[in-house]
Amino acid sequence: MRLSITHTTKYRFDQPVLYGLHELRLSPRSGPTQDVECWDTQILAGQHQVGFIDHHRNAVELVRVEPGATETVVIAAGEVVTTDTAGVIGPDQGGTPQWLYERSTKLTAPGPNVRRLVRSVDRSVADLDVLHGLSAAVRNAIDYLPGITEVDTPADAVLEAASGVCQDHAHVFVAAARLLGFPARYVSGYLFVEGGQEEASHAWAEVSVEGLGWVGFDIANQISPDGRYVRLAVGLDYREAAPISGVRRGAGGETLEVDVSVTEQGSAQQ
Repeated sequence: MRLSITHTTKYRFDQPVLYGLHELRLSPRSGPTQDVECWDTQILAGQHQVGFIDHHRNAVELVRVEPGATETVVIAAGEVVTTDTAGVIGPDQGGTPQWLYERSTKLTAPGPNVRRLVRSVDRSVADLDVLHGLSAAVRNAIDYLPGITEVDTPADAVLEAASGVCQDHAHVFVAAARLLGFPARYVSGYLFVEGGQEEASHAWAEVSVEGLGWVGFDIANQISPDGRYVRLAVGLDYREAAPISGVRRGAGGETLEVDVSVTEQGSAQQ
């Protein structure tokens, strides 16, 4: 599929900013499941400082907010041609060690609720079946309901609430997969919805499976990612793969508006 994506993030500040820095992971990279044909990031009331590839092989940009700004806008847009590989990404092309993705974080720590969930999963079957069973168990335990959790809600608290969004499904799945002995990571990206428009970026998980390499699992939708998905960034959890994060110095609060449009541009040339 050929997908056209526009991701607009707008911050409004109650008082002029004294100092602000955005960390952007808004530039997808070409790989086994996608070819980035064109991509551009525009910053209004901000200046690009530096760009680099992090230890997860994500493209990262640091952007300084102009002092005195009361609003800043980041617009990332481009076209990506995707390939349906039934969720299989394959082995890592870089030098990141597998053991890194066995580490727990504050958001993916395996508390008693995660451990209870893992005990309910049938582990007598093949690895892929174990993981699909885990995906179903997570989805059954967590109703999709926005507004219940925050970006910093840990996996065990999500299970306690029994509600959350795709980010929460991914965190619980990653925490449980690591507890089962699989290297697992969080993925941020985009999902094309037929006839609709995504209001925010999407999130899912990838697990390293012997003989296949990395395999994706969209827990919220109970499928492995196909040609409708564009991978943006990966990390141990949301904090390492968030499309945009940062710090600000100055009085007053802020409001955030996010608009994501993903449309199909016709069949890609084979």
